[in-house]
Parts: sequence; structure tokens; C-alpha cells
Amino acid sequence: MKRTSSETTVDICRRDNDYSLQFNRWILKSIGAWPEFRKNSMIKNILINILRLACHSLMVYTIVSSTLYVLFEEKDLRLRLKAIGPTSHIIMGGINYCSLLHNNDRIRAFIEHMETDWRMAKREQDREVMLRNARIGRVIAAVCTLIMQVGVISYNIARGMSRITVVIGNKTIETGGLPCASYNKIVDTRLSPVYEVVLAVQCLSTIVVNNVTVGACSLAAVFAMHASGQLNVVMLRLEELVAEKQDLQLKLANIVEHHLRALRFLSHLEVMMRQICFVELVGCTFNLCMLGYYTISEWHQESINTIITYVMVLTSMLFNIFIFCFIGELVTDQCKKVGEAAYMTNWYLLPHKTVLSLILIILRSRIVIKITAGKIFHMSIQTFGAVIKTSVAYLNMLRTLTM
Repeated sequence: MKRTSSETTVDICRRDNDYSLQFNRWILKSIGAWPEFRKNSMIKNILINILRLACHSLMVYTIVSSTLYVLFEEKDLRLRLKAIGPTSHIIMGGINYCSLLHNNDRIRAFIEHMETDWRMAKREQDREVMLRNARIGRVIAAVCTLIMQVGVISYNIARGMSRITVVIGNKTIETGGLPCASYNKIVDTRLSPVYEVVLAVQCLSTIVVNNVTVGACSLAAVFAMHASGQLNVVMLRLEELVAEKQDLQLKLANIVEHHLRALRFLSHLEVMMRQICFVELVGCTFNLCMLGYYTISEWHQESINTIITYVMVLTSMLFNIFIFCFIGELVTDQCKKVGEAAYMTNWYLLPHKTVLSLILIILRSRIVIKITAGKIFHMSIQTFGAVIKTSVAYLNMLRTLTM
């Protein structure tokens, strides 16, 4: 991004930080999960709390209604299984929404940390490295938003356009489908205008859940890419260390401080993401299995539009869990690369004491930070493969038991 002569350094740093977080701010503000500063007016805080309450209410209504349908109304096993998948997706979104709100202060601290990093980047080459990583984070956030939103919105449209024949007393009527099953003994959704109201509520609920998932995924991507940029700056300075002739110890101390600052950022990111990653890992494994089951079992019963929608939702979920695993792999690799960069410098041209200090950097880089799911599973490309294999195994088991 180009500077203008009227901009101060603080303005440039704030602008660059906003540039990297722009998509995250749009998504999370729509569900009241964006961390606001404490100097906000009372009216704005009240509106944010009302928005959060509305999001919670939409998800709770959909979850309770669908759960009651599965437990007490529907007797057919296949229809129960068909209702479980969308319900589990809403439950995942509700848990992650609570996690985002619980970590609101931590997210604010991350944003302030990033802004400080932008202010500390005095050299043009450091800023170029950080901007390059910021662009990658923005692209990941934008693509994630596009794929997830298209998948969920197309699913809602397909379900709303599908027609279902139901028997009420002595009458046989045709009504539309719903994205999630609904318990008709409380609110009879088979009749108009109740059906239209419940359809709108469920569509809003799925959009809220989708924004929660996209918001968490894009936050992880932007924060991880920022930390990757900081580690790239460390590696750049290590490469330049041999060419330095004066103040070697001071410059090496600055490198170590920058390195440790980036590692602390990643450590806090891991703490924030471990619960969200666990929910996504378990939930996506289950939902991929269920979506595969719906597609196979209803291949000749559903319309081609519904089958295409299932495939689109399946693709969006695969992309979602892949991004989390890719971020975990990226963080681990970047931590290792700092040690490799220290070793690959012409360290034999440096003074003896400086070389000993480089050994400490190499040793610290061997202790990599891993993004985990509940401190149990390491988020990596290998884990992504395990998720697919596990989903297919559960799918085969489900087919054997029900078909």
C-alpha cells in the first residue's frame, strides 16, 4: 500500500493493521463478536448486547426445535439421521460463538499486538514482508467467506424450494422444506404463514452460524499469517547479520527479542484456538460423514439441485477444516525455519560469542509451537487426511447399519 505525504507514522501503521483485519471486522461485527473498545457509548454497547442476544436466541430456538423433533416426533430412522446433520452444525456454531465472545479481550490484545508490530517495522523491507503476509491472510479470509457463504445460502435456497407432501387430518397438502427439522407440536410449520416465519428464522440462524465459522477461520488465518510475517522478518535479519560490522551483539539481541515476541503471539493464538479447533475437528468429521450419507442414500430420491447443494456444502466444510489444518502446518514449519535460517547463515564469519548466541536461537526453534485441537490433536495436513479417512470409515459403518 502506498503512503501519502500527509500521513503520520501512527496513521500508516493503523491503516496497515486495518487493511489486514478488514474482512474479519466485517464478518464479526455482523454477529456482535468484534472486540469493541471500552470508550464506546452506552447506546452502542446496548445495541451490541441486543445483537448478541438475538444471535443466541436464533441458534437456541433452532437447536431446541430440531432436537425435540428428532427425539419425540420423527419415528423413521433415516429421517432422524437427516435431521441430525444440520442440528449438529448449529450446535457447533453455538459453541464457537460462545468461545469467540469469551475470548473477546484476547482478540483485542492480538489486534493491539499487531498494531504495535506495524509501528516497530521501521525498515521498508520489513514492511514489505509483513504486507505480503497480510495480503495472503486477506485472500484466505475472502476465499473462506465466499465458499462457506455460497454453500450455506445455496443449501437454504434448495431446502426452501423443495416440496414435501404431508397429511393433516383428512387433508393432503404440499409444503416447503426447512433447512433444519422443526418440532410441529409446538409450532406447526406445515401451514402458512408459520412456515415462512420459521423458514426465515432458520435461514438467519444458519447465516449466524456460518459467520461464526468464517469469522473464527479468518481470524486464525490472519493472525497466523501475521506471526509468519514476523518470523520472516527475523529470518531476513539473520541473513543480514553477517554483513554487519558494528553493534553485532545489540542487533542480535533485537533479533532474539523479535523472535520471542512472535513466539509469544503464537502461544496465545494456540490457547485461543484450541477449543474452536477441537469443535471444528470433531464436528466436521461427523458432518462430512452425514453429508456423504445423505448424498448416497438419497441419490435417486432428491432432486438434482439438492444433490448439488449437498456437494457444495461438503466442499465448503472440507475447505473449512483444511484451512485450520493448513494454518497449524504453516505455524509449525515457520517455527522450524528460523532455526534453519540461523544455521544457513555464514556463521563461521562471525565472532565466537555471536556464534554461541545463534546456537541458542537454533535450540529454541527446535521447540515448535503447534496449533492443537483441545491439546489432543495437532492441526496439520496429516490430520486433515485423518479427518477424511475417519469420515469415510464412519460413512461405511452407517451405510452397513441402515441400508
